[in-house]
Amino acid sequence: MKLFLLAIQLLTIPLLAQSSPVKLGIISLTHAHAHGLLSADPKGTYEIVGIVEPNREVASRYSKQYGFTMDLVYPTTDALIAAKHPAAVAAFGNIYDHLAIVETFAPLGVHVMVEKPLAVNLEHATKMAALAKQHNIHLLTNYETTWYPSNHKAYELLKRDSLIGSISKVIVRDGHRGPKRIGVEPEFLEWLTDPNLNGGGAVIDFGCYGANLMTWLMDGRKPTAVTAVLQQQQPENNPKVDDEALILLTYDKAVAVIEASWNWPIGRKDMEIYGQTGALYADNRRDLRIRMAKGYDGYTEERLSLEDRKPPYDDPYRFFAAVVKGEVTLQPYDLSSLENNLVVMEILDAAIRSAESGSTVRLVKE
Repeated sequence: MKLFLLAIQLLTIPLLAQSSPVKLGIISLTHAHAHGLLSADPKGTYEIVGIVEPNREVASRYSKQYGFTMDLVYPTTDALIAAKHPAAVAAFGNIYDHLAIVETFAPLGVHVMVEKPLAVNLEHATKMAALAKQHNIHLLTNYETTWYPSNHKAYELLKRDSLIGSISKVIVRDGHRGPKRIGVEPEFLEWLTDPNLNGGGAVIDFGCYGANLMTWLMDGRKPTAVTAVLQQQQPENNPKVDDEALILLTYDKAVAVIEASWNWPIGRKDMEIYGQTGALYADNRRDLRIRMAKGYDGYTEERLSLEDRKPPYDDPYRFFAAVVKGEVTLQPYDLSSLENNLVVMEILDAAIRSAESGSTVRLVKE
């Protein structure tokens, strides 16, 4: 009987460990998306064990807003590691620092989630991917649109149901009036409009969304060519970076148009998918329109208003915790996956080179 009880105890230890919250560290608070994590309900999936933020004024402001003690704040990553030994970290700082974060945590076996895009440039992204693979860690990239039920329903109708036939054209539009015009926090604005720390302006900040979604829709296939035009329409607000980006992706039998802008009068994140027999319009997080062709210019239209996806597929941080615990297996070219986001960085790199040269950049097929 004692041996039987001991065996049961030994069998339940891994289950208990798996169900315990992931010890999560936050690296920096200078990206406004940190509000999303600090205001979220972990529902027992993760526990914030420490925050690295050397700027005490910024940390104090967040502390007062969200009610955490300043004892949770550490001045360096080394201090956090020594005190708390996190199992995973979420990065909310400038994009240039993403590489250094992976360089620090990957050798320790600590998993990393960064805010979009994956890296400041393709060179950094390649180094980050090599480190993640070498040390067998998960390296995820978080986009707001990853959690939109409208996008996933469109994907389902396109891929599972073949409702409109194969893709012929996709148009993705993302952006707002610009960081300064919408009043982002000063510590965020400081690096968001810095070409070294952000890698560019709207082309990086919002161009990544369309590249991410299109890579997902195309099952990881790269475009054969990238053509881009970058403009600066607000030199008084964005003197060092572009604020308008138009990116054309050419595939063997499809095209994508990415309209990334800090000049939209109304903030937007929407996508249009066109096939041979109809079109899908993901107008925002919840609203999806389905138009089926009828005659020359007629159509029938169905409108869907969608509920949030089921946990953990409705929240980036609970999803991250589920991946770390092995409860969710991240598929290649999923929206958060490393494979997808390496293609994103290749597209953005080609877009910047195309705009600089005034010519189309062709990508090498694998």
